[in-house]
Amino acid sequence: MKQILQHMNDGKTIVEEVPVPVARSRTALVKTSTSLVSAGTERMLVDFAEKNLIGKATSRPDLVRQVIAKAQREGLLPTLEAAFNKLEQPMPLGYSSAGTIIEVGAEMGEFKPGDRVACAGGGFAVHAEYALVPYNLLAPLPDNVDFASAAFTTLGAIAMHGFRLSSPQLGESVCVIGLGLLGLLAAQIARAAGCSVFGIDLSPDRVRLAQSLGFSAALNEASLDMVPGVTNGRGFDHVLICADTHSNDTVALAGQVSRDRGSVVAVGAVGMDLPRKIYYDKELDFKVSRSYGPGRYDPRYEEAGNDYPIGYVRWTEGRNLQAFVDLLANGQVDVHPLITHRFPIEDAPKAYDLITGRLKEPFLGVLLTYPESIEEKGIVHKVETPSYVSAPQPTIKLGVLGAGNYAQAVFLPVIRKTGGAELKGIVTASGLSAQQTASRFGFGFAATTEEEVLENPDINSVVILTRHQHHARQVLTALRNKKSVYCEKPLALTPDELAEIESTLDQPETPLLTVGYNRRFAPMATRMSEFLKVRSEPLFIQYRVNAGYLPPTHWIHDPLQGGGRIIGEGCHFIDFLTFLVGDSPVSVHATGLPDKEKYNRDNVLLTLYFADGSIGTVTYLANGNKNFAKERVEAFTSGRIAVLNDFRTLELVTEERKNITRSRLRQDKGHTHAWQGFLTALKQGGPPPIPYDQLMSTSRASFAALESLRSGTRVDL
Repeated sequence: MKQILQHMNDGKTIVEEVPVPVARSRTALVKTSTSLVSAGTERMLVDFAEKNLIGKATSRPDLVRQVIAKAQREGLLPTLEAAFNKLEQPMPLGYSSAGTIIEVGAEMGEFKPGDRVACAGGGFAVHAEYALVPYNLLAPLPDNVDFASAAFTTLGAIAMHGFRLSSPQLGESVCVIGLGLLGLLAAQIARAAGCSVFGIDLSPDRVRLAQSLGFSAALNEASLDMVPGVTNGRGFDHVLICADTHSNDTVALAGQVSRDRGSVVAVGAVGMDLPRKIYYDKELDFKVSRSYGPGRYDPRYEEAGNDYPIGYVRWTEGRNLQAFVDLLANGQVDVHPLITHRFPIEDAPKAYDLITGRLKEPFLGVLLTYPESIEEKGIVHKVETPSYVSAPQPTIKLGVLGAGNYAQAVFLPVIRKTGGAELKGIVTASGLSAQQTASRFGFGFAATTEEEVLENPDINSVVILTRHQHHARQVLTALRNKKSVYCEKPLALTPDELAEIESTLDQPETPLLTVGYNRRFAPMATRMSEFLKVRSEPLFIQYRVNAGYLPPTHWIHDPLQGGGRIIGEGCHFIDFLTFLVGDSPVSVHATGLPDKEKYNRDNVLLTLYFADGSIGTVTYLANGNKNFAKERVEAFTSGRIAVLNDFRTLELVTEERKNITRSRLRQDKGHTHAWQGFLTALKQGGPPPIPYDQLMSTSRASFAALESLRSGTRVDL
């Protein structure tokens, strides 16, 4: 399918062929008919992409501060690699479209193939021939609402939410400052609600258009003189700022035209240094509108499809979308006079030349159109990538599942740099991500269905980099199809999943399995281990992890998706203690701080006991911050002390001497050595890089840690 992408490194806006995504639970695959180009949000993104590095840094000082802090923690080289990796990933454009559902996943309620719908959401209602849209971001279309009108639904919901925030009453007066698309939609919504509307803009053409739609309107400089006449000397009850400007003049004007104790709502992106005297004298109520309404930016609402009860949240994001569609259907809002340009998807870059000013034409509503019929070749979930060059006679034929941030920034660069494998194909849920990753790293194909890798007879090894809930199932399928597996942690989320994997590994001629417990392969870690092996006493190890806060809505906290942070990430540190001791733990005890409705059992102290008497602790904390090193390991035994600080320094201390090793330019957490160990085991045979009993015991210890947290007792393994 064709999709519009914005390349952040060179500023190019292009149309590329990417695989069509596959409908999954609580989503629908929509064949797009029309989409709306945002002259505000998308123009800002394109403008940012076109800047050079200095310009990007100047416009986003907040990101510069993050880069500096990361360099201080992790070293200069990995920070630069991460920054350039981010710039190399193109951004999908678009967030408002309309089309026809052709496929639905599970739990999609009343939606079915053939339904006409309006679609919303950045990353969902993209400018592409097909879009994968979650349940709560779809609104059914009546027969009398055409696709061109429905493509305005997201922008209409933004205007509607801003209007609702002002808490208007029938018969009150509303002033709309900024008569672009957003302002003219807000004006029509206010009129439909029984309010009198007055518009203000800098452009004579916009003022005339508003007047042609039946509104009273004036230029900025003339508006103050007209306000007393149109409001009987009182000022406006409500002012909606729909302009797009960094200037603070707009909020000052809003205060001047408001009545005493009126309301001002910033719907557009404007300067917000409020003039105290105006706002204080009138005791004005100022609010900032957050996009489409309640549910926006909440992944449980937008991605998982969990609605808010109507008795508590009357107007959610989804209900605003449907309310705007209803206004289109009954003729109270008409967007056709606002449409100035239509471009077929093939000519989409011209639309961006228009909104960024390279084409010197006036514009307002800019639409992209798409072919109505499905091509003869049908829906294609896999595309070949012409940039692929085969390695000479490789023996390892690799398929990869998943290409998220970790994969793009860390693991796939390791695979490419290490070599030694033929990169056959990569699969992600997003066709865009699959295609871009395949082209960038040299995979033979990109696809959106995991069967293209797991069932492919030409692939003999699989790397699993997907979200946690898929790991066990994908590991089992790959092993049963005689494919060796490198799986990112965790290996499983439940004891039953782990038991099934263990049973499969017991079968004869089962391929190799390893898990991405990379820290044990770090050069400083191996030196630390060798130093501590010279002991005649048990070890005492303290591992402190400044993990950082994750909001409750983060997917890793979902027990069905991420398993929680102890299972999802704590397993890393349990494995490291196992590695240093050289044996699996025999019991676990866990205690934690009170969550206070902020945390999710992620401020915990794990104590692991080993058969030789060694004791290891993992202090996992979410209540710190990123301005401090993430990890520190201290080990004591037999007069020997080893201290590993954030994989940047290693201190080895005996009674005779103290040796300090430093890595100034980068952390090395062992990713490359872990991958090389897997390749070596595949090519040369022999034992797995991590003994299977330790793989299993690490997962069992993480499950036991949660059980101990709940029971307050020590749990034997």
